[in-house]
Amino acid sequence: MALDDILAQVPIDDIAARLGVSHDEAKAAVEQGGAVLLGGLAKNASTTEGSSAIESALKRHEGATAPTSVDDIDRTDGGKIVSHILGPDEKEVTEKLTASKKTAGIDFGTLLPILAPIVMGLIANATKKKDTGPAESGASGGGGIGDIIGGILGAGTSSGRGGIGDILGGLFGGRK
Repeated sequence: MALDDILAQVPIDDIAARLGVSHDEAKAAVEQGGAVLLGGLAKNASTTEGSSAIESALKRHEGATAPTSVDDIDRTDGGKIVSHILGPDEKEVTEKLTASKKTAGIDFGTLLPILAPIVMGLIANATKKKDTGPAESGASGGGGIGDIIGGILGAGTSSGRGGIGDILGGLFGGRK
């Protein structure tokens, strides 16, 4: 699974209509928002405690199907997911994304809670298919949740340079 697989599950045209932007602007914002959510999950999955918490949350999203419209998405749950993924950096991250010249005019405080349940559902289903085993395997290269998220991040998108690594580096890199 790659970020492109996630993008294929997102009702981009409906999101574009909700946000009052073009399809291409919405797609670019979904790419950035999805990458940030995956990066936050990867950061959380780097510890045994974080990996265990993610696996517990994923169980609640197993069997999720792709929404056909934004109305099909529980945005309240999405807001909680975003808060857990980004933690105390949530406000700073959403402000940086909203201010980005690549996605000018997109309110990421609105977009991320739409994306979060979709991302969790896809990862939950991928994890279930892979049957990863105990939570201890998630924090390191044992085939756990960290490996699945890392695989998605490593696969990137077809857009090449200026993609996930640049987004995550600008938002999470260099800070403690």
